[in-house]
Amino acid sequence: MTKQKLVMVGNGMAGCRTLEELLKLAPETYEITVFGAEPHPNYNRILLSPVLAGEMTIPEIVLNDHDWYRQHGITLHTGKTVVAIDRTARQVIADDGSVADYDRLLLAVGSSAYVLPVPGNNLPGVIAYRDIADTEAMIEAARTHSHAVVIGAGLLGLEAANGLALRGMDVTVVHRGKWIMERQLDRAAGEMLQQSLEQRGLRFRLNAQTAALTADDSGRVGAVHFGDGSSIPADLVVMTAGIRPNSALAEAAGLACERGIVVDDTLRTSDPAIYAVGECAAHRGIAYGLVAPLFEQAKVCARHLADPEANEAARYGGSVTSTKLKVTGIKVFSAGNFMGGGDTEEILLADPDAGIYKKLVVENDTLVGAVLYGDTDDGAWYFQLLKDRQRLDNLRPHLMFGPPPATA
Repeated sequence: MTKQKLVMVGNGMAGCRTLEELLKLAPETYEITVFGAEPHPNYNRILLSPVLAGEMTIPEIVLNDHDWYRQHGITLHTGKTVVAIDRTARQVIADDGSVADYDRLLLAVGSSAYVLPVPGNNLPGVIAYRDIADTEAMIEAARTHSHAVVIGAGLLGLEAANGLALRGMDVTVVHRGKWIMERQLDRAAGEMLQQSLEQRGLRFRLNAQTAALTADDSGRVGAVHFGDGSSIPADLVVMTAGIRPNSALAEAAGLACERGIVVDDTLRTSDPAIYAVGECAAHRGIAYGLVAPLFEQAKVCARHLADPEANEAARYGGSVTSTKLKVTGIKVFSAGNFMGGGDTEEILLADPDAGIYKKLVVENDTLVGAVLYGDTDDGAWYFQLLKDRQRLDNLRPHLMFGPPPATA
């Protein structure tokens, strides 16, 4: 039987997880071709921060090496960017002129770092932190330069700042918000985290509006200027102020796009021969940036690629997300409506000296949100309560202290 042709554009974690799931279900269905813009096989992007910090090496973060592609008969094109999709001829065209025919096309093109639209954002020494090349450029800059400014105090920004500080740089984190990691932490937890990071030597400029980047005498970035007229020295500027789904290729091909490539519950785009997964995909108006939802998408997409008719029951209904992270070694967890407000009530435990803070948000006798700082051992239990909308009833006296013995 002649195999169908599956082409995947993008070679990241969501796309390759889809291929892994597909190969389990239907290893003989497709002749698979993969185009990756980077000159590397699939690697764990989450572990770029330990590489920057000198705790891991590039080979250690590779998930699927070149042998994996060969063993599964996958044609891998690294260092080639797909620039066009011809939906009529069912072909993709790469920047080097390579052409690949497809019966099914999987778009897993990820996202790009948001670069602030300020003067000087293209100066040498200004980096958007997303991939191995960016990480290597930062490591090289740390060898010869002293002053780093990281713009954006989300997880990626804080990990970048920590890694650069470990490499000997003087680091300032610049953030527009009132506290750091405001999407994952409430103000109290954010301020505790900031204090801990300041003790490690990081500096912070909050409520700061970056107005311009200017060059030094060599033409490299030399300073960051703020809206209030102040400035700080910077011979390395790292942009971590958010991401944007990569949808330009899909838009040019006429696919429906709105804050990402629009997909249905089977991960199909507006063209039934084309699927999309990962950070580039917009499902019910949401483009997910966390790994767990992307892997959930991968599983559903693989089932439909394996057998679209038999697996119509397999649907992706969206993801309830939680964040459990180690921010430079400090454990944090959050889920649901952790900010509270409205008709909610809050249960708090704070022990600043021990570095522990817990906030549980309850509404109608169910847990609707949680923030944990320093002690996250019960995070999975809280997340299950939240997902199940379980009534607290007799759990209420134990809630702050984790599952009671009978259910532990």
